[in-house]
Amino acid sequence: MESRNYSVVTHFIIMEISDVPGAQVPTFIMVLFIYFFTICGNMTILLLVCLDRHLHTPMYFFLGNLSVVDMSLTTCSLHKYIIIFITGDRVMSYLACIIQVYFLGCFISDELLLLTAMSYDRYIAICNPLRYTMIMNRKACALLATVCWMLGFLEMIPFVLLVTSFTCYESNIINHFFCDLEPLKKLSCSRMSILELLTIIEGVFVLTLLPLLLTIIPYIFIIIAILKIQSKAGRRKAFYTCSSHLTVVVLLYTILVSQYLSPTSDENLRYKKTISLFNIAAVPMLNPLIYSLKNRDVQSAFKRQLHFIW
Repeated sequence: MESRNYSVVTHFIIMEISDVPGAQVPTFIMVLFIYFFTICGNMTILLLVCLDRHLHTPMYFFLGNLSVVDMSLTTCSLHKYIIIFITGDRVMSYLACIIQVYFLGCFISDELLLLTAMSYDRYIAICNPLRYTMIMNRKACALLATVCWMLGFLEMIPFVLLVTSFTCYESNIINHFFCDLEPLKKLSCSRMSILELLTIIEGVFVLTLLPLLLTIIPYIFIIIAILKIQSKAGRRKAFYTCSSHLTVVVLLYTILVSQYLSPTSDENLRYKKTISLFNIAAVPMLNPLIYSLKNRDVQSAFKRQLHFIW
């Protein structure tokens, strides 16, 4: 029988994104560029939403919340990797690792829930435009955003409680560039049955498939409403108002499926690292680009603020 050493850990060792010799510096430069662009892009969107009165609408209110989530998600996941490269200190305390697992899950859940709320905003705007301002008033938007934030932070509590109940680990070396639930499960020698069941019920169905379903349903009615519009110009304008949001939804859920439904073998680890990087860094970086390049309101607001400054 194979013998293994089990121990209670007080800290973890975080590994690099790439284990290819000579690739660490180019990888760090790429990650630093992505992080800088993500913060600048999302901060620009947030400032425009706050400062420009033309963007004081429900859609841009949720977009501002999404920008906060994206900046938080990227900072939470990449800050340790940046510190490791600069200082060479790969050690992360047990408490810091658990906190990172918790907040990463929270921010990903918040993003999915906010995208769901934005889909209902688009549904009301296109399918019920005469009552849009009455339904999506400030109080309703604030309540909806608060529910999204609270649910995101509450949904991760059971996972963290189960992770903190792990009694021992086979190793304290996490072959990942941040603390995530999957690497910790792989290292733990504790029983995984309850956590695996919770992952399937809450992680897959409640946190992922349910928001996806609640996002798809409004778009079914939106597509039906758009097809009923007689003029091509009217159909194009209606689709234009939700094209940016739909692009982000398709992109994010495609990456999530690739990340969490792919096999967890050692041979697949490099692929999962790349997908993780794309999920927690590239997608938040692309969101401002998608919403600005395909949105005349954001472009006009940016020009107005530049004109005001100069």
